[in-house]
Amino acid sequence: MKITGTAVSLNVDDVGASSTFLVEHFGFTERLSADGFASLAREDSGMHVIYLRRGLPTLPADQRDDRAAGLILAFEVEDLEGELARLQDEGVTITMPLTAEEWGERAFQVCDPNGVIVQLVDWNGPTAD
Repeated sequence: MKITGTAVSLNVDDVGASSTFLVEHFGFTERLSADGFASLAREDSGMHVIYLRRGLPTLPADQRDDRAAGLILAFEVEDLEGELARLQDEGVTITMPLTAEEWGERAFQVCDPNGVIVQLVDWNGPTAD
């Protein structure tokens, strides 16, 4: 097997709201879109974030009403404090303050309009390799 790309697909109620949030605050570009669908990417991330509107008939019946829940969309960044300050300046609510874990991870979280958790993280803590 050769993996040629990576994507995460999330079912949400309002595709446009989540898409706009990633475009405006995280520099993503909407690459493809249709009614109830948006695929976003960043040149530097190597992954796509796909939003599907809950209830789409193209989804398998047992997945149509699922919501993106119980997951964290995490992005590793170079300047964690700078990103925190930028998002605060943009009026984005920080839902988990900057924390540092004993294994070297530092992170903070925000939520998009559909409740999708977006975490910015670095591995620059005192015990990080």
